[in-house]
Amino acid sequence: MPNSDLLPSLLFKINENQLALEAAIMELTLWVEQRGATEVGGSIRSALQTIDRNEEFI
Repeated sequence: MPNSDLLPSLLFKINENQLALEAAIMELTLWVEQRGATEVGGSIRSALQTIDRNEEFI
């Protein structure tokens, strides 16, 4: 099997991992915000918006 056949599967798995990390980070964000660190939560949400924007492209 040529390496070019592996590329779509590899990209899919990378994207899947990225989305799983995003979900885990969002859970931690909610936990942080519940403890009063809303500024930190806002910063994290801003950073996660990059993933959302890029997901539309992918």
